[in-house]
Amino acid sequence: MDILEQIRLDYERFPDDQSYYLYAEDVYFKDPLNQFRGVDRYQRMIGFISRWFKDVDLQLHRIEYSSPSQIDTRWTLSWVAPFPWQPRMSIPGRSELGLAQGKVISHIDYWDCSRLAVLKQAFSLKS
Repeated sequence: MDILEQIRLDYERFPDDQSYYLYAEDVYFKDPLNQFRGVDRYQRMIGFISRWFKDVDLQLHRIEYSSPSQIDTRWTLSWVAPFPWQPRMSIPGRSELGLAQGKVISHIDYWDCSRLAVLKQAFSLKS
């Protein structure tokens, strides 16, 4: 199976049953909250999401090769935060996955909103 197709399937299942074998051992990950190297740390971050948030839903809007060495995705991640009032939160964004020798060597996420805008969702009252 093509790596793009496997990543598409991982987005559909997120955060469960991810194909960590697609990632280089020293994969570089960056998003507005985190920056680190290592597939083990990436796996722990996904595990944290799975344990602490409810009804996690990653909607994939687009996935394509932008070059032979990069896959670009556009997505919306939403979840129910672990607060007593259970706010539904979401982040629209995109990812750039760098490829080399059949593995993902970098995964950089960009959000279409600020960290503050995401935090405000936890405290906004929807009627």
